[in-house]
Amino acid sequence: MPSLELPGALVDVDWLVAALRDPSLVVLDASWHMPGSGRDPEAEWQSQHIPGARFFDFDTRICDRESSLPHMMPDAERFTTELRRLGVNDDSTVVIYDSVGIFSSPRAWWMLQAMGHRRSAVLDGGLPAWQQAGRPLHADAAATSPQSGNFTAHFRPALVSDWREVLLATSATDVNILDARSADRFYARAPEPRPGLRGGHMPSARSLPFDQLIDKGRMRPVAELQTLLAACAPTSDRLIASCGSGVTSCVIALAAHVAGYRDIAVYDGSWAEWGADGTLPIVTSDLY
Repeated sequence: MPSLELPGALVDVDWLVAALRDPSLVVLDASWHMPGSGRDPEAEWQSQHIPGARFFDFDTRICDRESSLPHMMPDAERFTTELRRLGVNDDSTVVIYDSVGIFSSPRAWWMLQAMGHRRSAVLDGGLPAWQQAGRPLHADAAATSPQSGNFTAHFRPALVSDWREVLLATSATDVNILDARSADRFYARAPEPRPGLRGGHMPSARSLPFDQLIDKGRMRPVAELQTLLAACAPTSDRLIASCGSGVTSCVIALAAHVAGYRDIAVYDGSWAEWGADGTLPIVTSDLY
């Protein structure tokens, strides 16, 4: 059995510092930025990263490259290949961070969970918290090339929703859809950043902008998360998280997990799919 045990789905900088020398630990940089930001997360990782961190590219590499939708979940075979390339073993303890704080790292955490690797956690506060603590950064990207791992993915379909399940959920009484986009996008008061998408939200969906779950780059305390989520969905119900393209919906998924929810899924296509399909129903008012 691995000697390194995670305290939960979130770890802090002190925990990671103490664990860095453990051979079962794998650290992944899952930074990603919105289209048009002008930022290159892989180049930023190459220039500075937590010692030993490997780059988890869910946007162009660890994704369904045949899909017309952005960074969709790959199949188990591709995920297995890519995680082995990153040196992940079945018994690895994986800690994921991003360069914003808590933004894109939960996407990688959720992907690992959905592919059966439950020994994974997000670094609370991400790279900024590491820097604020005065911890060292490396720029030796070549030194992070690991030996191939032996990880094998085991897909857990209950963690991934498609548009069919979401459509059924719009009229279900025991399933709640939470939307991580801004309230302005949710209510069609602001345009979508991706061209060609309708504004609005799914019928019966609730607005829970992901940044409400975060305070200064860190996840809010458990009690605050429970209060925010309870206003949208009871813990006994199934929860489906959605957003623009399946990234910040994973912030909701992580927060809900931390808050004690256990029946949680992410709508992988999110609004990039729903908003582009004129046959799927939308709501634009803020009366709900």
